[in-house]
Amino acid sequence: MKVLVVGSGGREHALCWKIAQSPLVQQVYCAPGNAGTAEVADNVDISATDIAGLLSFAKRQQIELTVVGPEDPLCAGIVDEFREADLKIFGPSRAGANVEGSKAFARDLCRQNRIPSPAYWVHDNISNAHGFLENRPDGPVVVKASGLAAGKGVVVAKDRAEARAALWECMATARFGEAGKTVVFEEVLEGPELSVMVLTDGHTIIPFEPARDHKPVFDEDKGPNTGGMGAVSPVMALSNRIKHQIEDQVLLPAVHGLNREEIDFHGFLYAGLMLTHRMVSNARLIGPLCDRAHNIMARGLQAFEILQGEAGFKMVRLSGPAGTFTK
Repeated sequence: MKVLVVGSGGREHALCWKIAQSPLVQQVYCAPGNAGTAEVADNVDISATDIAGLLSFAKRQQIELTVVGPEDPLCAGIVDEFREADLKIFGPSRAGANVEGSKAFARDLCRQNRIPSPAYWVHDNISNAHGFLENRPDGPVVVKASGLAAGKGVVVAKDRAEARAALWECMATARFGEAGKTVVFEEVLEGPELSVMVLTDGHTIIPFEPARDHKPVFDEDKGPNTGGMGAVSPVMALSNRIKHQIEDQVLLPAVHGLNREEIDFHGFLYAGLMLTHRMVSNARLIGPLCDRAHNIMARGLQAFEILQGEAGFKMVRLSGPAGTFTK
């Protein structure tokens, strides 16, 4: 079987490395790839966002499974285009990827489905956003570019002055381009953080062991956010009660909520959680956490068969540390 992995980061290196180990796989391509992927796959000089080019390559090479790493091509509709061409591909549709592509959408999804999450306010006009900051009590607030900003569009402002500066950077200087045209303000929460990834076919979820990534650039969680400085798993001992709470109050309501909106979501769903009396929900497959996920899969799951089965929309729970499925 020929497999195409889309992307150029450490996440794609991990994907290529693991997929290439399957006896079912004859050839792995990575577009555009990097120096690491070149050691375990054949790099292809096609941008991850060149959907037409990727589709043409997949048809020409008779690719039997495409696995998408980055969020940009997912939000641009690569899965929709491949499925329209009757090509098997792993990842959510354009509408499903909007859970990551729009923080405003993700927050609305949480509110509509009663998923525990912080109070939030959405603004797409800089004057109204400034007015919001001036009229609320001075103090900490989270400022987020609503769109895709490579993990760098979030500022936890200590006071109104820092929030104003973050707002100016997003909406006035357009540092994040289209991603910063809408801003989401959020209540600041405190507590232990962890991330839980699940595989889903839009109906069933299979959770992986929680992990924690480290975003601030300096030690002791100081400095601006990066796209991720590394991750560790396991992160803490979670009681069965907490695990069930995460599944029942965050993950399953998100999947069912997307179904009610008739939104197709197949792939990894990522929940970023803060363990207070409420929890924050998000969805994304990010690099360092993906690396940890593949290490987790290597301990007891067949990674390629998992991706292949999910892309075929068929999940069957099997025995194992986290359960798995096959086609």
